[in-house]
This record gives sequence, structure tokens and C-alpha cells, in this order.
Amino acid sequence: MFTFQEAAAASVQARRRIKQHIYETPLIPARKTGQDHAAKVLFKAENFQLTGSFKLRGAMSKLSAQRQGGPLITASSGNHGIGASLAAQKLDKNLTVVLPETVITTKLDKIKSYGAKVLFHGSEAGLAEQHAQDLAKSGSYTYISPYNDPDIIAGQGTIGLEILEQCETVDNVFISMGGGGLISGIGSVIKAFSPKTMVYGVAATNSRALAASIAAGRVVVTEHLPTLAEAVSGGIDEDTITLPLATGVIDEVIECTEEEIASSMKALALDENMLVEGSAALALAGFKRVASKLAGQTTVIVLCGANFDQDVMRNILID
Repeated sequence: MFTFQEAAAASVQARRRIKQHIYETPLIPARKTGQDHAAKVLFKAENFQLTGSFKLRGAMSKLSAQRQGGPLITASSGNHGIGASLAAQKLDKNLTVVLPETVITTKLDKIKSYGAKVLFHGSEAGLAEQHAQDLAKSGSYTYISPYNDPDIIAGQGTIGLEILEQCETVDNVFISMGGGGLISGIGSVIKAFSPKTMVYGVAATNSRALAASIAAGRVVVTEHLPTLAEAVSGGIDEDTITLPLATGVIDEVIECTEEEIASSMKALALDENMLVEGSAALALAGFKRVASKLAGQTTVIVLCGANFDQDVMRNILID
């Protein structure tokens, strides 16, 4: 079993490997968020990461640790594919990315720009993952999971190391949940080095596989409806290491509706001057749910990405 202490130690090691390939993102004080409740809010701005998403960290961590030669294959709703494609370009790896047919055009274009091969399969990321795994079983590829991998989790955990260096005291951290790689990585680092910090996991009601699995104590299959937080949509592997990790480090799970996600995207744009994708706004939506009980505390909200669909953003801002 991969413990949170081991994940935290692996994050320290991963940071040494990937430091030259990523951007140490800023921790930005909120302009308006939290003022109504006298809460100090800081945004960990992974929306400013080189690929527009935190996913570069995990991908670079995995590919820099990958010693096997030959073609690699992964699956993604978009952001992991972008990060893995850039990592493959930098490290001279042969990579194929399986994407759902619903992938956002801007994300697809970025993946192609880094030279990765692209395949399309299914209507959501979980189906794309299954297809990539099936192709890997043929022996033609080595499969790279977007979340169910110690090196991926360790790479995402480097965000936690930066947060603790950038802020002397952190009372709460809000993190969006998809497959669980991000919250397992950051949460493991937080609980290893700042155990009193509360870790909030935020799930989209329309795609809540990890939240439902945590509640059940086992991997469960849930219905996946369209969501503005498409980067965190899809299921999780039956043997995922993120479920026990996430269960061990999360203090509270919050589920948010599409209306709450849209409202938070608009608030980040108009109040904080930051355009982010739905998966990033999801973390803010979770904070809003419980902000009234966090008065006087220091809260970090992880903005995980900014690779949004321009038409979707336009509609949200006009509404």
C-alpha cells in the first residue's frame, strides 16, 4: 500500500526531477473572495502553469522516472494529455494520447502542437482510459495512467510543497477531485508536513465517482453527466491507489452543482480578474459552501487549470 507519508517523500524527490521543466506558480491573495466572512483567501494559481494546468507536474514526474523504452500511451479529457505531450517532447518520448470525442478543441490543438499522436474513443474520459488500457494490453505500448500512479501523484504533490513554502500558516486547502491524483498528492504533502491543515475535496455533482467511492469505502460506478468541470469527469480504476490515499487525507468532501460552478467561474473572472476552467472554479464553489465557518482562517484554493472553452466562457460571462 502506497501511504501518504511515502507519497509526500516521493513528492520531494519528484520536485528535484521536474523543477527545471515547470513553473513554480504564485500564491495570490484574493481581491474580494472571503471578505464577506472575514476569511483570508489565497489562490494557488496553477492556471498560470506552462501548459495552463497542474497536469504538467505529474506527467513530467512520470516520464522523467520512466526508464522503459518504446511507445507510451495515455488517456485524458485534455489537460493530462497536454502535460504528457509537452513532457514527451522535452524528454524525447514516443507518446499516443487517447481522448474522448467530446474533447475541447483548444485542448486538442495544444496536444497536437507538442507532436503527440492522437486517438479518439468514447464520450467521456473514463471510456478513453479503458481503450488506452486495452491497447496497452496488446504489448504495443506502455500505459501511463493520468492519476493511478505513484509518480503522477508525487508530481502533483509538488504543489503542496510550494504552498507550505509560500504561506507560513495554512488552515484550509480546497482541491477539486477527479481521478484523485491531485488531491492525493497535495493532501499527502499537507498531512505529512502540516497535519492540522484541513483538506477539503470538491466534486462535481454531475461526475462524482471518487466522492461516491470515498463514501462507500470501495470503488463504485456512477453516472457521468455533462459538466463544466469536464477536466475532473469520468470514473476511476478498480485498483486505483488514489481511493485509499484520498480517503486518508481528505477531512471533508463537498459536492457542487453546475450552477455553483458557473457562478464561481464568473466570480473569478469579474472579482479576481482570472479566467479559469470549470474544474478550477469547482474548488472555489466548494469554499463558498462552507465559507461562513472559516472566518479568521487562512484558506488556499487550488486553481487547477485555465484551458477553458471560449464559447462556454462567453456564455457564462454574458448570463
